[in-house]
Amino acid sequence: MKLTILGCHSATPRTNTNPTSQVLEIKNHMFLIDCGEGTQVELRRNKVKFSRIKHIFISHLHGDHYFGLIGLISTFQLLTRETELHIYGPKGIKEVTTLQLKLSESWTSFPLIFHELTSKTSELIYEDDKVEVHTIPLKHRVYTNGFLFKEKENERKLDINAVLNANINVAYYRKLKQGADVENEDGILIKNESVTKNPIPAKSYAYCSDTVYNEAIIPIIKNATVLYHESTFLDKNEALCERTKHSTARQAGKIAKKANVKTLILGHFSTRYNGYDVFKSEAKEEFNNVLLAQDGKSFEF
Repeated sequence: MKLTILGCHSATPRTNTNPTSQVLEIKNHMFLIDCGEGTQVELRRNKVKFSRIKHIFISHLHGDHYFGLIGLISTFQLLTRETELHIYGPKGIKEVTTLQLKLSESWTSFPLIFHELTSKTSELIYEDDKVEVHTIPLKHRVYTNGFLFKEKENERKLDINAVLNANINVAYYRKLKQGADVENEDGILIKNESVTKNPIPAKSYAYCSDTVYNEAIIPIIKNATVLYHESTFLDKNEALCERTKHSTARQAGKIAKKANVKTLILGHFSTRYNGYDVFKSEAKEEFNNVLLAQDGKSFEF
């Protein structure tokens, strides 16, 4: 699982900071999460292949999270894209996008499929044989969702020496990987655990964009491998959180601890601050394993 941060700052873009967008590579998928201004430039800068992006997840309709979407769609059209593009986001994402395409007479020649979200409880919005994606309802000034990306359980590993010694026909190897007991060539039932090893644990990534401190998300993100949680403010500006519906780094640390996640990544930093190490310091007073997002930085788990 690989996460590439394209932008991790709040509000307006600057010459050295980009608004929110990131790419998650998980089980051969490449998911684009949020699409602030300049996202397509950062995709090129980070050498991300446009053709691999088939699903885009938009957390909410504030400009620093989706103003780059229409530009990216237009570029896909200029590149003669043919593959369908799925966009998941709040109700209204279809209207605002298609209006721009209509007024500019720039309809796409590739299928553009919208999945508009309205539920205020967590729901499954994408699933295939490898990955599930669930919403994480957040509390912000407008309807907002985070997203939980979960690998499905991996297959068990064959202990090939034990398999051969047990005289099991190769035709049953697939069933063994799926966890089944099988009969060997002598008609004896072989217990799965005697000839296989535990699989690599499935990983999960919880993305929590703009939100006030909200313990209601804890059951949804419980035990996640990685949690990205917004940390717009430091302790000294905590009074701004309720009005703006944002969180502090310390509050993000509290959520990470209560949810028992393995790693916390802080992001969505207010550009009022000159440095970000203090974000990490304040979060670590609540939760130990803290990383800082940074434009252009990749994390592998």
